Formats: sequence, C-alpha cells, structure tokens
Amino acid sequence: MNDLMQIITLISIWLSLLMSIITLAGAVLFWLIHSKVLVRITPLKRYPKVTIVVPAHNEELVIEKTATAILDLNYPKDKLEILFYADNCEDKTADVLDKVLAQKQYQGRNAQVIRRTGTGGKAGVLNDALKIAHGEYLGVYDADAMPEENALYFLVRKVLENPERYMAAFGRNKTRNAKQNFLTKCINQEIVVTQRVQHCGIWQLFKIGRIPGTNFIINKQYVESIGGWRNGALTEDTDISFKIMGSGKLIALAYNSEAFQQEPERIKDYYFQRLRWAKGNYEVVINNFKHIFDRSNWRVKLETFYYSCTFFWFNAAIVLSDIIFLANLIALIVHIWEPNVTLPFTITSSNILLAQILLMNWLLMILLYILQINVAMCTQYGQATTSQIWLSLASYFTYSQLFIVVSIHAVCSVCCDRIFHRDGTKWVKTKRFAD
Repeated sequence: MNDLMQIITLISIWLSLLMSIITLAGAVLFWLIHSKVLVRITPLKRYPKVTIVVPAHNEELVIEKTATAILDLNYPKDKLEILFYADNCEDKTADVLDKVLAQKQYQGRNAQVIRRTGTGGKAGVLNDALKIAHGEYLGVYDADAMPEENALYFLVRKVLENPERYMAAFGRNKTRNAKQNFLTKCINQEIVVTQRVQHCGIWQLFKIGRIPGTNFIINKQYVESIGGWRNGALTEDTDISFKIMGSGKLIALAYNSEAFQQEPERIKDYYFQRLRWAKGNYEVVINNFKHIFDRSNWRVKLETFYYSCTFFWFNAAIVLSDIIFLANLIALIVHIWEPNVTLPFTITSSNILLAQILLMNWLLMILLYILQINVAMCTQYGQATTSQIWLSLASYFTYSQLFIVVSIHAVCSVCCDRIFHRDGTKWVKTKRFAD
C-alpha cells in the first residue's frame, strides 16, 4: 500500500508539472507574438453603451479613488452609465460617493449612488443592476479596483472583434499596494503569474477565458438569457464563466485592459479571502463535474478537468508528497541516534531510489515555480528584477505553502456545509487600508 501511494503521488505531481509547463509554453508564445505589437488608441467603429456596476460594501477607505478613476475613463460620456451600489453599508461609503459625484467636473454625468439593503451579496447587486441597466454591456469593477484610463476602451474593442461569439471580455488586474510588505509582494507575484501566464497561456492555446471578479464587461442580453448571476455564489465570476463556455460562447482576453486592486496586508485578511475563493471554486467544480462525462462542449470538459485536477487531485498529491518527504526526513534524523529506525516510506530495500525521486520532485517544483514567476515578471515593465528571484524562492517555502492549509480548510468546510446543511455563502469581508 505504501508503494502504491508513493507511486500515485509522484505521478500526480509530475502530471501537474506537465500541465504547468504546457500553460507556460502557451504564455511564452502569446507574449512572443504580442510583445511586437504597437498598441494605438484609435477610434472604434462604434461605441456601444456600457453600464458600469460597482458593488461596494463598507468601502469608504478606497471607494473615492476608484470612483474617480471610473468617472475619468477614456470613453464617450454619453455612452456610459455608472451605478455605484452602497450594499448594506454601515460606514460612509455612500456619503463619499455622493461627495465625488457632487464635484463640478462630474455634474450632469449619468451616474448614481444606490443605497441597497437586499440580499445575495455581490451576485445580488449585479442581478439588481441587470434589471435597471440601459447599457448593451455591463462592466464590473470592485470597489478597490482602479481602472487605467483606457481599460474600458480595450475591453470594448476586444468584444467588437467578434460580438456574436465574444459574450464577455476581461482584462488584467495589478496589485495596487504591491510594495507594502512581504505578503503584498508575494500576492503581487501570484497576481502577475495568474494574469500574465495562466490567463494568457490558456487563451493562446485553447481560447478559454475566465472572468475575474473585476475589470470585465459582459453582454447584458446574454446575461439575461442565462438567468443572471447565482445569488450568494462565493465566486460568482467562476460560476458564470462555466455558463458562458457551456453555451458555446467565448470570454475574450483583452490583455491591454488594466485595473489596480488593493490586496490584503495582513495574514488573517488574506487567509479568509482565499478561503472564500477556494470554497467558491470547489463548489463550482462539484456542480460542474458531471460535464466531464456528458455531452458538453470540449472547453467546458477541459476547464472542469483542469479545475478538478488543480483543486482536488494535485492538491491532495502535494499534501501526500509533503507527508512522505517529512516523514522520511524525520526518520533519517532519528536514525542517527536510533539505528533501528527505518524509513516509513520506501520503494527499494536500500532506500536510495525513493530519496532520489523525492529530491528530484521537490527540485522540479521549486524550479518551475521560480521560472513561472520570473517569466511573468519579464512581460511586465519594471517587474523583472534580481530581488524578484529571491522573493520567489522565499515565497515558495512560506507564502505558497499557506495555500495548502487554505485548500484543506476549504474542502473540510464545503463538506461540512453539505453534510450539516449549513449556509456556506457567509464570508468575512476583506479589510481595506487607506492609500
């Protein structure tokens, strides 16, 4: 049994490495093509009306800068409708928004502050906005996500390339407080890898897009046709991404569209934010797992398989690998003083083969982790520095290992929610900081 468990674990890790290498290769190809393209801001053939929705729950510390950035977007003002939702706020979020809209330069703008007391969380806000929005497209920005001046322009330009097939377009998010401390520096690396490697690589190879929580637009009529967002969903973005792919439509990557979002600055805030994301993703995987075996289109099958492997199979394999490695390491140390102690996990009587395989396995994971981060950094101006190499090495043994704990907690929580019929949609709000 020990031998079988070790072999399955090692094969699983190698398969996860293979998937990561394929994604990285796709990202490299993407940037080799697009790094040679000179981006110009030229008039669009048409400017569809866009309704921008900003869900805000107790966001008085960050909402002013976000609202100002949205109001200053480079897009025809008569084609822009902006709905700021102060969702069940207990602070001065709505008052801050009122003050921003009262400024002279924003007089007469098609923008309003809505004080909401409904349920459903962010998905509930988006569904409420869907009922009153006049735009052809809905654009979504979180309260902490400051869009770059041309962010909306690039999103619209992308969907107009193929409006019949591109039901949504998403951009990239960058860390607003990247240099605050060690945690935010690590989060920044994670965000850059996700945006510049994973999203770009998957789009280049398979034309699969994933709606992020912010900085995206989606066809309003299409959203209405699929019944809107699922109220209470912890990760409403992943949930609706599967619906779009399931209908045979695409979520297009507008890689030049950028927004700057604030990330957690404390471990506690980070932990509960990622726990919510992990639980939401596990729920989506469980709900969509049947698509691997039914007649769904191949993109849904591939995405479901990818999420299933990432969040269940490979995470479990990493945990087992760590247990095996640490158990043998402790046994080796104890063996110095107690010669009768042998390795608990071994393949050969000499114990050499397993030690070599585990060492190679760990080295491959570390090297690929560092490679992914630094390839991603090379695609973004000012990020490719020597300090990022050392930071990526340090984050592997600290920051990235924390996600294993988050994943285990999320799995246990999802299972308990289902067994005891608990309400799993409640979550701890991420603390904001003035910047």
